[in-house]
Amino acid sequence: MQLAPGLHRVGNDIIAAYLVEGDGGLTLIDAGVAGQYSDLLAELKAMGRSVTDIKGVVLTHGDSDHIGYAERLRSEHGIPVYVGEADAARARGEESSHPAWGKARIGATTGFLWYSMRKGGMRTKYLTEVIPVHDGDVLDLPGSPRIVALPGHSAGSIGIAVPAVDALFVGDAFTTRHVLTGKRGPQPAPFTDDQDAARESHAKLATVEARWVLPGHGPAWDRGTRELAAELARADATA
Repeated sequence: MQLAPGLHRVGNDIIAAYLVEGDGGLTLIDAGVAGQYSDLLAELKAMGRSVTDIKGVVLTHGDSDHIGYAERLRSEHGIPVYVGEADAARARGEESSHPAWGKARIGATTGFLWYSMRKGGMRTKYLTEVIPVHDGDVLDLPGSPRIVALPGHSAGSIGIAVPAVDALFVGDAFTTRHVLTGKRGPQPAPFTDDQDAARESHAKLATVEARWVLPGHGPAWDRGTRELAAELARADATA
């Protein structure tokens, strides 16, 4: 789905990854779950592109529903995969975190789990090689993505700012559609390791200029980072 010129979503409101068009090809942000590889191929075809146009994958963090087909792209096509240094071990399957689920509704939770399993969420292949990145790094990839540290959901969670498409990709720094309750609108994401750090990252979003703020779960936000940070501050206060 094209969101704006040069900006495409792969997947849906349940689990999403994104493609950025830039000079020399494409940058893929996150890699959903394994079975969404077919969704990636379909979006590339609609764009008149192919997998070989992807020059790099940048992961917002190392959870299984964000790394789904990243290793396939790396091992079969030689596409490098970047991740925040503190999440490198998680992306390689060497460590994980299992915070409390918190509030949940049967319908929303069942829908998320069913979709994830149907799309190969249990077939995740962890990365065997990753390139660690750090706050402030500008990667030599299409769109010149800049790394913004957003710890909280995980220690190595990052945002990826791409001014060329006026966008900030945030993974699970927050959500606009809670996968366990179905609640919509900007709010803290479930399965977050450190809620205090996440709140600090929510406030930090206002310092990054971008119209589009794109989470891994839920509809895209297109009203800018400052309004988003204000919405999240209200949501954090009642969480």
